[in-house]
This record gives sequence, C-alpha cells and structure tokens, in this order.
Amino acid sequence: MTETVHYMERTRDYYRALGYPSDYVWSRFDTVPFTHLAKPLPQVKIGLVTTASPPDLGNRDASGKRQVWSGTVSLAPARLFTGNLAWDKESTHTDDRASFLPIEAIQRWASEGMVADLTARFHGVPTEYSQRKTMEIDAPQVLGRLRADGADAALLSPL
Repeated sequence: MTETVHYMERTRDYYRALGYPSDYVWSRFDTVPFTHLAKPLPQVKIGLVTTASPPDLGNRDASGKRQVWSGTVSLAPARLFTGNLAWDKESTHTDDRASFLPIEAIQRWASEGMVADLTARFHGVPTEYSQRKTMEIDAPQVLGRLRADGADAALLSPL
C-alpha cells in the first residue's frame, strides 16, 4: 500500500518548522500565459527546460547565486546535479537523466513524425523561493533562449 504525500501541507509544515512567521504563498495566475499551438504538433520544434543543475554547478553568477543555464543536446551529460533539490531521496533517485530531461524520447518522437524536431540546446532553470526572481529574471531569459533556438513549444520537466 502506498502512502499519499500531501505536498502542500508538508511544505507548510516544513516552513513552520524552519521558523518562518507565515506560510509560503504559492504562485497564482488568473490569466495563464499559455496558448494553443500555432501549427500541428508534427510541425512543432520542441525546446526542453529542466530544474536540474549542470554537473559542474557552473550556473552561478559572480555572487554565487544560481542562474539560468543552457546545454547542448548532442553533448548532454549522462547525469545532472540534483542534490540541491528537494525530493524523496530515500524512495527514488535521479540517476536516470532521461526521466527528467527526455532528450532521447523527443528525438524518437521526431524520427516517428510526432514532432518536427528538438532544439539544439536544452535549458536549466534554478529552483528558487523567489517568485519575483523567477518571473522577472529567469522566465524571460528562458523564453528568450527558446525563441533564439527556434522553439515552437517548450516541454517543462521539473524535478
């Protein structure tokens, strides 16, 4: 029998245990910035976005803060760094990069005609507790990179 994990409640309890005076306020978007595809899926070029970090943790700015980073699909590392993220490390692992950065699956879809192609780069977004930084800095950077890569759509693959 599996036990249900009540993520939101567990996160609230965690923040309270750390001594935060108020509960975390989850992002909310009354007008979601998603849109229908402009062309049929077999004509869509897909860009990948992950929350994992590069293996060398080279995604830090001069002050040491994590920032958006990009990698080349053809040279994707076998593993990415995930030790800084919160996930149940006793019940699962992140040794299978393809489970959270499905490069080979999308390439297979392209070879089968399900999508047009995969962009030459994938992009990493740091998981932050700052909604402001995510919305004002990281999201526009990723969008700019996806557009520069010619992506028609993005597959967001968080850990």
